Amino acid sequence: MSDRIETPARLRPLRTSVVDQLYTMLRTAIIDNALCPGARISEAEVALQHGVSRQPVREAFITLANEGLLEIRPQRGTYVAKISLPAVMDARFVREAVEADIVRLLAQSPDPELITLLERQVDRQMGLIGGSARDFMEEDEIFHRTLAEGAGKGNAWRIVVEMKAQMDRVRFLSSMHFPVGRLIDQHREVVAAIAEGDPDRAERAMRRHLQGILTDLPVIKQEQPEYFL
Repeated sequence: MSDRIETPARLRPLRTSVVDQLYTMLRTAIIDNALCPGARISEAEVALQHGVSRQPVREAFITLANEGLLEIRPQRGTYVAKISLPAVMDARFVREAVEADIVRLLAQSPDPELITLLERQVDRQMGLIGGSARDFMEEDEIFHRTLAEGAGKGNAWRIVVEMKAQMDRVRFLSSMHFPVGRLIDQHREVVAAIAEGDPDRAERAMRRHLQGILTDLPVIKQEQPEYFL
């Protein structure tokens, strides 16, 4: 994979700060392995590529390092951190606990408008089969965020997002290695359980969905051991 970030040469003026834009671009590139684990990344080169000073790049690097996505080695340079298995497992544990409760709440009082929205999202996901892993991951993120916001747990979802970066790296690799149709079927099962007002079934479906990484992870690690600590 290329280590070059697929973004415009110069950042366009947006409402978000330059630091936020750089952070988002770099984080996305790390999550989907456009910047591979172990790759060296240059503050000066990123600044030049995007037509900005080094200060916002440095700030974005620090934020990413605090998330465990970059490793800043004094006097040696900055490197894309390898995937931490303990961080992946911790994030999966927390995410499963949070989302299992979210779908239980939704199934206790099904909202027809929300169910229609979720069904449309799943249908849209079907259209991505055979396409890029990045496109599917974006739709997957929208689906899970919609569940959380539908249950009034948007703040809980933001907390999950902050800690699941390492898990997302593995999920991206999983979507490249394994058929995404399996994941979409699991999404559809979650929605069906909510629609039927069955909290136990909804919880089981969500836990099964998020436990899939436990099966996929050993296969991915065996095929690409250089990506992991």
